[in-house]
Parts: sequence; C-alpha cells; structure tokens
Amino acid sequence: MSSNGGSIQLTAQPRTEKKGSAIRDLRLKGRIPAVVYGTELEGTPVHVDAKEFNKVVRTGRSEVFNLTIEGKETIPVIIKDYQQRDNHWLHADFLKISRNKPLRVHVSIDYQGTPAGTKKGGILQVQETEVEVEGLPADLPSTIEVDVSALEVGDKISASDLKLPKGVTLHVPGEELLASIIVSRAAEVENAAVEGDAAATGGAGEASANKEA
Repeated sequence: MSSNGGSIQLTAQPRTEKKGSAIRDLRLKGRIPAVVYGTELEGTPVHVDAKEFNKVVRTGRSEVFNLTIEGKETIPVIIKDYQQRDNHWLHADFLKISRNKPLRVHVSIDYQGTPAGTKKGGILQVQETEVEVEGLPADLPSTIEVDVSALEVGDKISASDLKLPKGVTLHVPGEELLASIIVSRAAEVENAAVEGDAAATGGAGEASANKEA
C-alpha cells in the first residue's frame, strides 16, 4: 500500500476554445481537454498531455499531485473524474484540494495472491474494486492491498477486514462484501455426479443384500 507523496507533477495549458471541433483537434494532437474545480477557480478549462496524464492515472485517483497551469499557478489537485472510450482519453476533471482538510475519495482495491480455495474447485468472485475512505490528503493510500492467498472455498472479505493507514476511515458499511471464494459451476456438477454415483452404488448394494436374504 503506497501513500501520497505529492511529488508527481503535471502541466496544463489554459483552454479558451470550447467548440467540439477545437476539442477534437486537441485530442488528435495528443491532448486531453480538462476542467479544474475548487475554491476561487469556478471551473477553469485547461488541456494536458495524454501520455503524462496516463502516468498520473496509474498512481490512483486519490493521489495528490501538483498541477501547474501555465501563466497562472501551481496547485495541489486530485483526479476527480475522467472519461475514456476505446482506450482513448476524452476528458478529465481535476479538483483543487487543501492539504490540511480531510478529503473523501474512492480508492482502488488491489487483490493480491492466488486463493488456496481455487485449487479445490473454487473461484475468486470480486464484488467491489474500490471503496470510499476519508482522511487528510497526505494520509490517503493510492491503492489498498488485500492478500487473498489464504482464502478457502466459502471464505469472504468484507470492508471491515481492510487494513487502512492511520488517520484514514472507511465510509462504507463494515459488512459490505468485497470478495469471496465460491464453488465453480463445473465443480458443483462434478460433486453432484460423484454423489449420484455413490447413491447408486449404495442402492445396488442394498438390493443385492436383500436378494441374498
């Protein structure tokens, strides 16, 4: 689990053209139209380099980084939202944050390991890939790692099982199911067949015993 360090940088250029044709031209040039929100900003339109933005996204949406708006200022922000289609970035929203005020964000869950139950016919079923947490920007994790290697068939992981950094609190019900090991359909069919064969064998044995008697 890695925490925000604030060392990531991204440069944005002011955007004046808002027409569809101008936005398409930006995307063709490898730029992403975006908007910066926050106190005293009131939705500032900008555009950023798609490749550089991709590097930031990989760190997680809760990662705080410095956004430098050319000709203006450098501000701490997080990625509030983004739109993507066919692996192409369409739009991004940045939110200016205060480093000394708690922030509520969604953090991705990184399931690690191979569940022991998968070797016995089980499969890992993931219900949630992220959870909502709150904390100071510097304390927020970029991802939450969950080791699933010890899970057997029938085991589950709930939100309350997550290990969060000090100062970070969970904002979903503790009983919310995140992942579980369930029996695969193939294993169910195989077990039913085995049970059926056992029942048939037992029935034949009883019939033979009755006949001899």
